[in-house]
Amino acid sequence: MITSARHIELPAFFHLVTLDNVASTNDEALRLAAEGAVEGTLITARRQTAGRGRRGRTWQSDEGNLFLSLVLKPEGGLRAAGAIGFAAALAIADAVACLMGYEAEIALKWPNDVLIGGRKVSGLLIERTAGAAGDTLVLGVGINLVSHPGDTRYPATDLYAEGAEEVAVSRALQEFCGAFLQRYHGWREHGFEPLREAWLSRARGIGEDLSVEIEGTRFDGVFRTIDETGALCLDLDPAGVKKVTAGDVFFHDSPGED
Repeated sequence: MITSARHIELPAFFHLVTLDNVASTNDEALRLAAEGAVEGTLITARRQTAGRGRRGRTWQSDEGNLFLSLVLKPEGGLRAAGAIGFAAALAIADAVACLMGYEAEIALKWPNDVLIGGRKVSGLLIERTAGAAGDTLVLGVGINLVSHPGDTRYPATDLYAEGAEEVAVSRALQEFCGAFLQRYHGWREHGFEPLREAWLSRARGIGEDLSVEIEGTRFDGVFRTIDETGALCLDLDPAGVKKVTAGDVFFHDSPGED
């Protein structure tokens, strides 16, 4: 069921469609994008029955949490996906900071997870579709507002569990959209370097030992930085620095880490 969301005030860039139940907001956004939906088309849902995250994983989609998918048509098409991922992660962190209402321990985990107290509170997924007007990206975002899964490999949390007083989906949507638009326009005007600097200022684990899993292979090293493309630079001394463009990161001191 599609419903109007006139009571939610968003910047003019966004064209909001709200759904009741949907398999996946990303699937709906991809369908609309293939049919020519304009940039800024934003799909939200009360509940997802087949939400998904990175690398084909299931994203638990309980009612009361925020799920959204946003149609974007940046210059560079698929090549822009990496930068948009960093912009979105920063926007989520900005929104979470506002929603928490106090100085929470918010950090960023490569490539685009947001942590509170070392536990994951959100995730995102970027997918591509080809339409009549060219390549389009769909940014999917999930933020745990009032509940979180308890059986994830990397420990999870939600804003309510961390002490947030304001957990309304409508407010979370407004905070994210405002923050994302600022980060997105900033990237379009100034390129990736300001995003890189902002992300590094909030990054967890720089200079620390961590592990990266890539297609079943595990590398242990020291997290040095991210480069000008967003690749993670892992010091494998004495084997040198390995640049990682995809994989799962695990901190050795994470709560509940295996």
